[in-house]
Amino acid sequence: MAINNPPGNAMQTLLQLMSMLRDPQHGCPWDLKQSFASIAPHTLEEVYEVVDAIETNDMQQLKEELGDLLFQVVFYAQLGKEQHLFDFETIAQTITTKLLQRHPHVFPSATLESFGQVSDISSEQVVNNWEQIKTQERKQKKAAQLVSVLDDVPAALPSMLRATKLQKRVSNVGFDWQSVHPVYAKVKEELSELEVAMETGNNLHVEEEFGDLLFSMVNLSRHLHLDSEASLRKANRKFEARFRLVERMVVETKRAITDLSAAEMDMYWERAKNIESKK
Repeated sequence: MAINNPPGNAMQTLLQLMSMLRDPQHGCPWDLKQSFASIAPHTLEEVYEVVDAIETNDMQQLKEELGDLLFQVVFYAQLGKEQHLFDFETIAQTITTKLLQRHPHVFPSATLESFGQVSDISSEQVVNNWEQIKTQERKQKKAAQLVSVLDDVPAALPSMLRATKLQKRVSNVGFDWQSVHPVYAKVKEELSELEVAMETGNNLHVEEEFGDLLFSMVNLSRHLHLDSEASLRKANRKFEARFRLVERMVVETKRAITDLSAAEMDMYWERAKNIESKK
């Protein structure tokens, strides 16, 4: 089967390529073995690689990583098409409809044709409207069930990101601190409770209190208008750069890092910190 799409129709070419990879007779053995569940971890990995390229300002890498992420969507679309569930066209139609409905200040009639009418809505009002529309959508989906503001916060999200989303959801209905100061006090309270738990030697209690402390730290980051996930990634990169510097300094002395004493490790670490601070 030859690719016969006209030049410039890159999306159709990619979709055709995907169908060939899943061709039962001539396709790729690895691709043929995959399912929605087996692809999911790869999707999560690709998302993080996109974020990393953005944070390191590597635009060439970002282009490649966005392609990898797009391929994940195309793969799911192919699986859906094979199982008569959905295809790429219906995926695109669904998100288009959702965006039209969620932007009444841009598309008053929820159609492309209604675009262009002047609107003086603020960014804050956009966010409020967005949440109200999503709440109404959740109610429509679960008309016969108890509706919670926490519905459809994915359980599979990374824990720190999910904590942020849960906190934002309850904040929308008024369940939140009004300033950062009580949040900071809560962090100190949770730290004290962790210390008490550690003294008991009860590992389950320690784990619970440690989790509460992490949850409170995420809340603090939110009130400081910081992204907890991004902040931790930056801390990871700083630690990695500093430790690699320590390794280079140790190599220059023709010693192995495993031969250093704790005091020597600390000395090199402080030296690395001083070098970084002068950059």
